[in-house]
Amino acid sequence: MAKITILGGGTWGIALAQLLNRNGHEVMIWSALEKEINQLKETHSLPQLPGVVLDGAISYTLDEKEAVSGRDLLVMAVASSFTRRTANRLSKFICDGQKIVAVAKGMEEDTLMTQAEIIKDEIPQSEVAVLSGPSHAEEVGKLMPTTVVVGSENKDTAKYIQNLFMCDVFRVYTSTDVLGIELGGSLKNVIALAAGISDGLGYGDNAKAAIITRGISEMSRLGTAMGGKAETFSGLTGIGDLIVTCASMHSRNRRAGILIGQGKTMQEALDEVQMVVEGVYSAKAALQLAKKYNISMPIIEQVNLVLFENKKAIDAFNDLMNRERKDEI
Repeated sequence: MAKITILGGGTWGIALAQLLNRNGHEVMIWSALEKEINQLKETHSLPQLPGVVLDGAISYTLDEKEAVSGRDLLVMAVASSFTRRTANRLSKFICDGQKIVAVAKGMEEDTLMTQAEIIKDEIPQSEVAVLSGPSHAEEVGKLMPTTVVVGSENKDTAKYIQNLFMCDVFRVYTSTDVLGIELGGSLKNVIALAAGISDGLGYGDNAKAAIITRGISEMSRLGTAMGGKAETFSGLTGIGDLIVTCASMHSRNRRAGILIGQGKTMQEALDEVQMVVEGVYSAKAALQLAKKYNISMPIIEQVNLVLFENKKAIDAFNDLMNRERKDEI
């Protein structure tokens, strides 16, 4: 049995708390939000995760020192836009070599850093890993079969985390390609916005298949240029996560894209989804990286124009369809 703290009381953190508790570990949930912790203490549930009731053995805290001191693993499950702030406030309590696994997906707009890079920047004394893959919280919380990848430059760390999470409903693979895993998890959210926009415009399966296929091509081009492994983008955190995020109504990014395709502004879509839409925060960073590495990413480019330049969704799709003729490979 390991002592594990979930940092963040959102849907993904709660789903993982449920899983890890079932695996026999001592689980604590920390949040900076008193209202969130009080609700979890009182109801052992979240409205956003209907049907998921947390075991009474799980504990809760608002105290930062209590949350991290003496814990075998910290699971950084706050929304990606809050990772740096959270890491900064917890850093002074974290000991040398303490293991942290980042489970959010997204890049920092200003620095272009991934989640693991942000944590390492703020908590240099820690040992950081990542966990990613096609894994909606709504299904993991109900203990439905799911497969993910844990990535660490230290193989022993990856195997340690694999053993903590893995069970009959949650299969975990290991990888040393931390950068590739994180880029796949971040970029697929932007492509999923495009898939949602297509749905919102009333387009069909042919269009979505094209977005997924050409989207993974864009992700792979950038990822390998930055040093990620090509096989990572054909695996769970590449094509696997892209498929589920583009196809499922659990996907916040797809839902936001649908609303934008139907004519709502980005802000109106975010207000209606009422949850963090990570693709919006990663879109600008993805475009900046494409320019930095001189990589063609037309879908990412058009998503940025729709989100931030008020380009009409239908015009963006027309421009994608009418680009110059090319070979597929």
